[in-house]
Formats: sequence, structure tokens, C-alpha cells
Amino acid sequence: MHNPTTMNYNLLGKSDLRISEIAFGCMSLGSDHTANAKLLHRALEQGINFFDTADLYDKGTNEETVGKAFAGMRERVIIATKVGNQWRPDGSGWDWNPTKSYILQAVEESLRRLQTDYIDLYQLHGGTIDDPIDQTIEAFELLKQQGKIRHYGISSIRPNVIREYVKRSNIASVMLQYSLLDRRPEEEVLDLLQSQGIGVLARGSLAQGLLAGKPAKPYLGYTLEEVQQAAEAIQSVAGSERPAAEVAVRYTLHQPAVSAAVLGIRTYEQLDEALQTGKVASLTTEEIKALQQTLQANRYEQHR
Repeated sequence: MHNPTTMNYNLLGKSDLRISEIAFGCMSLGSDHTANAKLLHRALEQGINFFDTADLYDKGTNEETVGKAFAGMRERVIIATKVGNQWRPDGSGWDWNPTKSYILQAVEESLRRLQTDYIDLYQLHGGTIDDPIDQTIEAFELLKQQGKIRHYGISSIRPNVIREYVKRSNIASVMLQYSLLDRRPEEEVLDLLQSQGIGVLARGSLAQGLLAGKPAKPYLGYTLEEVQQAAEAIQSVAGSERPAAEVAVRYTLHQPAVSAAVLGIRTYEQLDEALQTGKVASLTTEEIKALQQTLQANRYEQHR
């Protein structure tokens, strides 16, 4: 058992991106650019080097806040953003658009907002099996050749979509939801990605806070009682020494396919908790077993 006092870093799949295993999910940042910059700088000083945003969040303001914070220190950070959701001109919502022409247009806007001439990881923000997948891949490959992006990936929980990209593209990563209450990726997706050298970015490791002290409610086919059981199992592994959230995140990180856990961070308290999680030892095999025996693993009903 290793007992790190500082952050661990993993290569993201076969890429050359060496990312902190605790990643900063920027989605929940507010609109105060100065306050955000301070929080983001503190995260960087403490060892987090991977920051994930999307053009969709806050209609682009989220990318802007990240861009402002890291202007002049671009080479110290690894920035991931996402594309594919196009805001309607009247701002009433967005439509899914994974076409080549749209991606090539959207990337210019993201680069401008992020105040950079390259994006480290450009991710398709969703997708279905009916998309023009080859077009999407062509767009990403072209952007790589042009040096506008270093790597590309997808954000998807659908095994049938993930398999197509594994087959047809050079994705570096898949961002997917994974936690003790969402073990669907364990059925086949994690092994597939691990065998292909594709990195996994895990989000939702606290299952909407249900594994970190929020009152139980039904979740992904689990009853309220089952969710309660999972939370109690996490708590019993945590004991009195560790916060439950730490154990929940460490559960997702125990999987060799997972390169980083992306945690939504908005406050200093959340940042400190996330940093602490990065410094603690991995769960033992016994602890993992105990957690996995709590509930039957859920499986994908659709998109298989």
C-alpha cells in the first residue's frame, strides 16, 4: 500500500498528457472571474494540473473564466473542453450538433474564450449511435493536424457509442459516470478501454452526493434502502478517520482503467477535500471487496 503525501499523476491512456488523478471539474464555478482565478490558482499550486470545462457551461462563460485564470501560465495546465451542443440563437436551449462543420467552427470560439491557441483534450459532449461518427472523427483528426488540439476524446456512457469510437478513431479518453452506485462501466467498458490504452475520466463518483452524506433517495434503479446500504458501506470503510467522500472517490480510482476522477469544485472547502483525497492511500483489496459485495452491480439496459 503506498501512502502518498502529494498528488499522483497518470498518463491519460496512450497520450502524453500527464494528469493529476484528481481533476478539477469547472462546471460549478460561479461568475466572479477574480474569485475563480484565486481558487483555480490554489488548485494548481497544490498539484491539480487538469481542468475540465465545456463550451456549453454557462453559455461559454465557464471557458472564459478558465481562460482568464490561466492567461500567461498556459504551459503549466492541461485544459480539457467539450463540443457538440449548439446554443439556439434565441438562447432558449441547445441542439445536438456533432457535424464536422460545426466542430470546426465551435473550436475557434472555445480557443478565443480560453485565450489559447491549442486545447489539450477536446471531447465530444455526448452522442448516439446514429451520429455521423466518421465526420466527427474527421473534424478531430483535422484539428490535431492543425495543432489546434493535442488529443480528443468523448464524453459518453453508452457502450455501443464507445465501441464505435474505439474501433474507428484515435480517442485518448472517455469521460463517463462511474461510482459505487453506478457500476455499469465495470461490465465491459472499463476492460475494453484498459486493453486499448484509452484513459477513463470518471465523473459522478459521489453519485450526486448520495455516497457523501446526502439523504438517500432512489438512484439508477436502486431503491432508497439500497442507496442507504451503499452509503453505510462507504461510511463503514471510512470509519471515523476518513470522510465518506474520500472513500467514494477512491473506489472509482481503484480501477486501473481510470486515469482521473473529475470532481466538481466551487469552494475552498471542496477544493481542500479533493486535495486530501489525492493524498490518501488507495483502498485495499479487502475494502474494495467489502464495498462491491454490498449491492448487485447495475447494468446498462439500453445502448448495449
